[in-house]
Amino acid sequence: MFQSAKKRIGLAALVIALGGLLVWLDPRGPEDRPVDEEAQAEEPGHVLENAEITLFGETGHIQQSLAAPLLIYIPQSTLVEVTQPEATLFDSDNREWLANANEGVLNTATQALTLSGDARLLAPTEGWQLDTELLRYDGVARHVWSEAPAVFQQPPQRMSASRMDVWLDDSQVRLTDNVSGHHPPATQNP
Repeated sequence: MFQSAKKRIGLAALVIALGGLLVWLDPRGPEDRPVDEEAQAEEPGHVLENAEITLFGETGHIQQSLAAPLLIYIPQSTLVEVTQPEATLFDSDNREWLANANEGVLNTATQALTLSGDARLLAPTEGWQLDTELLRYDGVARHVWSEAPAVFQQPPQRMSASRMDVWLDDSQVRLTDNVSGHHPPATQNP
């Protein structure tokens, strides 16, 4: 009887020891892996729906505002990725310039905004618009440019070029390379 009790205890101890060894050797168990800094830099810190972000300049005046149905903020790289962005840009005279596109990326540290896919810049007070596929904006210098073909319209006039630059503070537009346009003659109403 003592023999069978010893065998049972020995067998139970062997099963427990074997179970402990299997838990210790389990490849599915937790592992201490170093953090992949590059992968972590691409992880969103905030995902917001129907959001607006406003950037202020050194003097406290609004430099630009960006509204979008989906805004993804990646804090490690100071980037904000947006879908269907609608941006309001302000020049030194606090005039509003409107920009929109299918997608955009805003660098909150440098105030650089990139709009892509049916990008448009509107000058409401001047009555013109500029359309291109890729629009870049330097919020510090208040300079908008595109190295993609662009169409500049101020009805009834229309011009196209391979590259364009707009300086908001000066209300200056420059079209370069392969510039062509349609400028109908002025008509007088009787």
